[in-house]
Amino acid sequence: MEEMRTKKNEIRNNISKAFNKLSLNNLSNKTKSIEQRLFEFANFVEAKISLLYIDSGHEVVSWNIISNSLNYNKIVVLPSYDEEKHEITLMKIDNLSTDLKCGDKGILAPDAERCKIVPIEFVEIAIIPGIAFDEKGGRVGSGDGLYDRLIPKLPPTARKVGLAYESQILQQVPMESHDKHVDIIITENRIIYRI
Repeated sequence: MEEMRTKKNEIRNNISKAFNKLSLNNLSNKTKSIEQRLFEFANFVEAKISLLYIDSGHEVVSWNIISNSLNYNKIVVLPSYDEEKHEITLMKIDNLSTDLKCGDKGILAPDAERCKIVPIEFVEIAIIPGIAFDEKGGRVGSGDGLYDRLIPKLPPTARKVGLAYESQILQQVPMESHDKHVDIIITENRIIYRI
């Protein structure tokens, strides 16, 4: 188990170094390609209630995805993290300017005083953040296990979609029994369906 944690931390460090070498322009172009693929992806287009995320660290930048989803009148659900309970609460946002505040992890999160809780069974598609993925849907996250606990609670019909830059796709990521896969990964170059 300790060896697995070490491997995951190595992956996180390597991805961090790769990110730091990318120019802002290069990253921006790759992000636009991923956004375009997502907004052409039938499962995303058809879903009315979408679980999205606000990026942190070395994840695909999600701000425009959230903004455009709101513009297309999608019901946008974002996670609110509870560090003490190690839980995610899903909340509907209507406005990026007024409905967010700084959350437990130092990441913008829905303001509980302004946003309504959305039951997890209502989610039709879940966009899952990750630092690294493999073509089998394996995922390395930030290390807190919040999404590994959330994914099994999602409805079986809800697609679990990872967004990643090609440089985040590895031949194989180390997976432990509690780690959960995504169904599909969208990169700037392709859509990868879990084998």
